Amino acid sequence: MKTLTDQIGIEHTFETAPKRIISLVPSQTELLFDLGQEGKIVGITKFCVHPYHFKTTIKNVGGTKNVHFEKIRLLKPDLIIANKEENTKEIVEELSKICPVWVTDIMTIQDNFKMISDFGQLLNCRTEAQKWNDKLAFALSDFKNFVKEKPFKKVAYFIWKNPFMVAGSNTFIDELLKLNHFQNIYENKGRYPEIELKKIRLDGDPDIVFLSSEPFPFKEEDAFEIGRATHHATTIFVDGEMFSWHGSRLLKAFEYFKILHNSI
Repeated sequence: MKTLTDQIGIEHTFETAPKRIISLVPSQTELLFDLGQEGKIVGITKFCVHPYHFKTTIKNVGGTKNVHFEKIRLLKPDLIIANKEENTKEIVEELSKICPVWVTDIMTIQDNFKMISDFGQLLNCRTEAQKWNDKLAFALSDFKNFVKEKPFKKVAYFIWKNPFMVAGSNTFIDELLKLNHFQNIYENKGRYPEIELKKIRLDGDPDIVFLSSEPFPFKEEDAFEIGRATHHATTIFVDGEMFSWHGSRLLKAFEYFKILHNSI
C-alpha cells in the first residue's frame, strides 16, 4: 500500500504498483518506455509517435483532447497518466470514474525532475528514474556552461496560424527559451496568446522568429509573411518536440539546442 500525490495536488492510494497503464501524453509515453515500462502500457493516443513501434503494438484510444472513453474502459487500466495542459479537466474527471488518473503539470525543468521521480515511486522503477534524472542533471549543467557566454536575443515562438498564436509565460517552451538566452517578447501576454502580426514590432520586434513544427505545420510562405512583419528578424523552423516535450526527450533537446545556437 502506498499513497502518493500527483502534480496538481491529488492524493492517490495504490495497493500495488500499477500494471495496466494508459498514457494520454506523447512525451510521457516516451518517458515510460525509457523507464523500462513498455510491458505495462496498454493504451496511448494517436499523437504518441515515440517510440515508433508503439503505433502498431499498443491500442490507440484517441487524441489528447478527444479520448475514446469506452475503448479506455474496455482496456481495464489500473492507472491513466494525463497532463494538466494536454488533457482537459472534464476528461480527467470522466476518466477518474474508471481508475486513478495521475496528472502531471510541467512548467519548469524542476517540475520535470519531480515527474520522473514520481514515476519511479509510482511504478517501482526508482533506479531507472534516478539514472534518467542524473543524466538530465549532467546534461543541463553542461548546456548551461555552453550557453553562458551566448548573447541574449529577443525571440517570438509561433505555434499556430489563423489566428497567429505564440508561446507566452508559464509554459515549458518559455522555460527552455530562457535557458537558451532567448528573451520571449510575449512573456507578459499569457500562456498561449493570440497576436496581431502587424503589431509584432510594437510588441518587441524580435531578433529571431521561431516557427515550431507542431502543432501547426508552418510553410515557407508563412516564414516570409511573418518575417516581413518584423524589422529584421531571422526566421527559423524549429523542432517543436525539442522545445515542448518534457520527460526524457529533454536529453536530446540539449544537444539540439547546441546545434541550433551554432547555426544562428
